[in-house]
Amino acid sequence: MSAHRSRTMALVMSLVAGYLALQWLGRTYGSTAAERRAMMPGDELVQHPQVGATHAASVPAAPHSIWPWLVQVGWHRGGWYTPRWVDLLLFPDNWLSAQRILDSYQTLEVGDFVPDGAPETECGFVVREVEPGRRLLLESTTHLPLAWRQRRLAQLHWTWSFQLTPVDDGRATRLMFRWRARTHPWWLTAGANLVIIPADFVMSRGMLRGLRRRATSMAR
Repeated sequence: MSAHRSRTMALVMSLVAGYLALQWLGRTYGSTAAERRAMMPGDELVQHPQVGATHAASVPAAPHSIWPWLVQVGWHRGGWYTPRWVDLLLFPDNWLSAQRILDSYQTLEVGDFVPDGAPETECGFVVREVEPGRRLLLESTTHLPLAWRQRRLAQLHWTWSFQLTPVDDGRATRLMFRWRARTHPWWLTAGANLVIIPADFVMSRGMLRGLRRRATSMAR
């Protein structure tokens, strides 16, 4: 085998290994095997998901220090606490993720709509469960281009579930985040698994770290 071919094979294997690592991290970042097996609010809404992930982070702050940040998420609300470069690159029309508690967005009730795009997109989540300081469950069928939905080219049923479990005698929190989706047709399912899952490592990792940093700062 020539040196050039050997280098090419080594590069290809490195790229494949890197992609497989992103697939694994995109589905499991921060979570334990037990957490991935555990039931969470919303699992019953999207049964037998075709794509999904469970992430978790340990936060050295009590749940009540995390909740004010979590409850204000959304478009032109608190954002999603992703890194600044992600906000600027992927969501330039949205505000940058909030660096402070927004008093006007501290109340959510079942049935409320949490926007996740400009009004003309009609994109967002509906609140399905909310227990302050404990859990938040969001559901969406609108996270697709409006034209696709109107022409019935594709369908998406998606849930985001957040669960806050106090640990260390209430001084810290185990923050779990799970999303599950049913998708149609096949090309949307394939695209979600091939592209969205690896990208979710960056997005969910950034969101959990952003929440952790803000809640820790607030606790101090």
